Amino acid sequence: MNTEDTRKMNVEDTLKTAFSEGLGVSLGETDWSSLTYRGIPEWDSVAHMQVIAEIEDAFDIMLEIDDVTGMSSFEIAKDILTKYDLSFS
Repeated sequence: MNTEDTRKMNVEDTLKTAFSEGLGVSLGETDWSSLTYRGIPEWDSVAHMQVIAEIEDAFDIMLEIDDVTGMSSFEIAKDILTKYDLSFS
């Protein structure tokens, strides 16, 4: 695996950790591809803001309000974060 592949893997792992800590869910037992806002009891409006704070801290970024309100799934979060020079592909 080259350095770019490792960096991409680490970005996704970091995002998963941010979601896991913000929502209080298990890293290993979460179906990341189907994780959506209000799709699990843990992801309510308060937890949403905790996830946002975890993401901002983890990546040292400040999300725009449209990105905060638009982040309705793990997959959409990955798309949004590409605007902040993070790569997942």
